[in-house]
Amino acid sequence: MEIVLALLIVVMVAWFVTAPLRRAGGRGEGAEAPTEDPVIADLEARKEAKYREIRDAELDREQGKLSGSDWRRQDAELRREAIEILKRLDEARGESARAPVDDS
Repeated sequence: MEIVLALLIVVMVAWFVTAPLRRAGGRGEGAEAPTEDPVIADLEARKEAKYREIRDAELDREQGKLSGSDWRRQDAELRREAIEILKRLDEARGESARAPVDDS
């Protein structure tokens, strides 16, 4: 009886551990994840990094590490760079929306 109980526990643990593999395998071979444009991915990463820089500068000002004039100069420069990245991101998204889709 103990052997049957032990086998049952092993099967239940194996079933639980392999659940993510079974879910991923259920998508089928023909279902591929949509590919993201590398240009857009790069611009998104640059945008997030620039936002982090802006937040860091604000934190530095609040902690007294930057004077008011230094912070205003740095903030203006960082926001100018962020706006440029956002413009390029909009352009790239517009180009990818106009690009023909290859269904081969």
